[in-house]
Amino acid sequence: MRKPLVAALFALTLAGAGAAPAVAAPDAAPAATVGKIATTPATATPKAETPTLKAVTLAGTVALSNCSGSVIRFPNSLDTDPALVMSNGHCLTSGFPAPGQVIVNQASSRTFGLLNASGTQVATLRASKLAYATMTDTDVSIYQLTSTYATIRNNYGIAPLTVQSTRPAAGTAITVASGYWKRLYSCNIDGFVYQLKEGDWTWKDSVRYTSACQTIGGTSGSPVVDQATGNVVAVNNTGNEDGARCTVNNPCEVSSTGAVTVRQGINYGQQTYHMAACFPTGNQLNLNASGCILPKP
Repeated sequence: MRKPLVAALFALTLAGAGAAPAVAAPDAAPAATVGKIATTPATATPKAETPTLKAVTLAGTVALSNCSGSVIRFPNSLDTDPALVMSNGHCLTSGFPAPGQVIVNQASSRTFGLLNASGTQVATLRASKLAYATMTDTDVSIYQLTSTYATIRNNYGIAPLTVQSTRPAAGTAITVASGYWKRLYSCNIDGFVYQLKEGDWTWKDSVRYTSACQTIGGTSGSPVVDQATGNVVAVNNTGNEDGARCTVNNPCEVSSTGAVTVRQGINYGQQTYHMAACFPTGNQLNLNASGCILPKP
């Protein structure tokens, strides 16, 4: 998990067990943490053009007290809807959700430092509630803010990042944009993991990065952005630091047949394409909505 040691120990105290995937302690330097990539005749079909890559910036990302995150919208979100911030479930100030635990619509006044393209904080945003959080099957937290998208854009000139509603493909060029460190990590999607196990937690259909994305503690919750579309395709959450097998800070890959693979130095995120179905109208959570597959309480 991408969390500096001080924050991890603090979260352990609160949670009573385990440590989390990629997160950072306020004002702490990076430390041991957690919470990839024959010539034919002239009549042959021409090669498809390489997609034009967009310049990913830090605009719309946020810095939490211990993690990274981003202001997000879904394809059906309206400018008048209350804005949402996405991070990791293991980034909660109350500690790590237990396996099987799902938190919904819990009052929250947590604050987030909103960044512009260069990484300068331009505003402090405030939550009205924690709409959803879990570390079961995925590792995500989604906060509803007291501000609408229109208010944020009009006051600070910052637009939200759009969460893509279709599954990304292996080989996709991506950028992990960390609001906590004000830093960008670029690489490719190396593949997908049937199950990713770390300590007591299991995540499904995780994104594995190529080795160029050497994310560190504090990058937990960062949006993983498709460089061709500018859309969010995953949320960054962990990596195998020491080569250990299925332990905290050392997730392992488990195939559909039960085979276990350890990839030291490789980092991972959790897919987000399926989340839009769970926020069908007005950015309000509806776990019973058609197509919503997020775990329920």
